[in-house]
Amino acid sequence: MLSLPARAGDRPRTGPSVPHVQLSQTSPGEIREQLEQWMSTELPAAEIRPSEISEPRSIAFFLADDVLPPQGAVLLPPRLVAEFAHIHIDGSLHLALSQEDQRELIARGWGERHPLYSPTINVVMLYGPRTAQELEVAKSVVAASYRYATGRTPG
Repeated sequence: MLSLPARAGDRPRTGPSVPHVQLSQTSPGEIREQLEQWMSTELPAAEIRPSEISEPRSIAFFLADDVLPPQGAVLLPPRLVAEFAHIHIDGSLHLALSQEDQRELIARGWGERHPLYSPTINVVMLYGPRTAQELEVAKSVVAASYRYATGRTPG
């Protein structure tokens, strides 16, 4: 389960509908690139493919074809069993998390539910990291999403 520090500052502005994007406090390009690089190398049961749900410039992470999510895990639409996270050009991410981790993410100010969130649309936004310290927090949230999606620890 996640144990996050409180996020500094106010929550960023986000779009109220689809596409759900972050409008303020976006990630600097180098921080976003570092997160993408980390995700590309530290999530061994994941494959990078075009997102099935997000804007075309997003980078999406899917379970490898031979990996199934644990029973009860609900990943991103439309298939709910394949894509577990994607990074937007603004540095924010949409990802699937357990209910406990979602509560921690929201309570500590690191993210919010997607406007279309429901029991069958398990999508939360992780705000884009702005600093090296926030990048480490983002990695821990992505690792929690990966564990939720695969039942495995990244690395």
